[in-house]
Amino acid sequence: MDARGAAIPRRAVACLGAAQLVSWGVAYYLIGGFGEQIGAELGWSRDRVYGGFALALLVMGLASSPVGRLIDRAGGRVALVAGSCANALGCALVATCHGAATWWLAWTVLGLGMRLTLYDAAFAALARVGGASARRAMSQITLLGGLSSTISWPLGHWLSGRIGWRGAILVFAGCALATLPLHLALPAGRAPSPSAGDPAALPAPLARDGAGRRAAAVLYALSAAATSFLNAGMSAHMIPLLAGLGLAGGTAVAVASLRGIGQSSARLAEVLFGRRLEPVGLNLLASALLPLAVGAAFAGGASIAAAMVFAFAYGAGNGLLTITRGTLPLALFGAEGYGARVGRLLAPSFVLSATAPLAYAAVVDRWGHGAALRLSLTLAVMALLAALALRMRFGPYRTE
Repeated sequence: MDARGAAIPRRAVACLGAAQLVSWGVAYYLIGGFGEQIGAELGWSRDRVYGGFALALLVMGLASSPVGRLIDRAGGRVALVAGSCANALGCALVATCHGAATWWLAWTVLGLGMRLTLYDAAFAALARVGGASARRAMSQITLLGGLSSTISWPLGHWLSGRIGWRGAILVFAGCALATLPLHLALPAGRAPSPSAGDPAALPAPLARDGAGRRAAAVLYALSAAATSFLNAGMSAHMIPLLAGLGLAGGTAVAVASLRGIGQSSARLAEVLFGRRLEPVGLNLLASALLPLAVGAAFAGGASIAAAMVFAFAYGAGNGLLTITRGTLPLALFGAEGYGARVGRLLAPSFVLSATAPLAYAAVVDRWGHGAALRLSLTLAVMALLAALALRMRFGPYRTE
């Protein structure tokens, strides 16, 4: 037993990390790997193809608060298992889709499945089981999850070349079902609340009064909205964007896959060396990587090395931001009511990011890939400013 919460079994953390690897790959990154092929075969516009992913993100936003409350009340296992089934059904619907009605239904189901299985649900599940001691487990489950695009995009490319995109996505549906036993490994209990007289009780949350909590909520929500919009756009369009900058199709897939390596490398460094680095400072460091990464992308068409720096550095920054997305609320507000609170704060980011795939497609169609990069740079700077404001208001702080 940790002084600040219940110990989380290592086996459960490993299983949850493996489930994140699969869930992100078969659901969130699906459109980035297959979108162009689906549009070409069905004769659909980019708006319709990427509109499905946008609908899924909108569903995630609408479901965010209810899912957070569900995890607080019933535990993470219920949500995660339901999400595995939804992801599998959604993939099967995409694979058998021939018309618009099935397409929109498929992405509605996938949107619910993603909200029930991806990091935000897993973080809330870990916070319910482990309390504030869940921070390390949150970092650990992102290690495998960060490799999702690195594995799913090349795997999907390889499978679609042999059995077509429909067969490849049916394989992904089977992979989604394989996460069921992994999610069932999560304990069903709840971390005990530390008693007021316990000398080893939790340190007070950083946001201790009404004004502080409001400021923390606004800045956290703003940071999440900017980075979610950027991530949604990059997840759907990174491969086409790299191809539009001058890289050949196979090269663009390979370079985009460095994003996942960057994510997991940065997360591994955080797990090994970042235990005593406070979440507010880590959030600022991660946010600072985003403008640097997008800046390198402007030279990506003329230099494969620059494109590789872009993909790797963006992955590193985004990978660390995924961790702070879960650990920042623990430091700012505490573990009590974590699921419901974070669900409310993240709902706007999900809804806003639902427009990202279509917005990026429209920008590329009207003004070209350079304009999409300028949009990305603007979002990266917004995230950096929000992180800087959080650091100035609530840092420095040591979690140990």
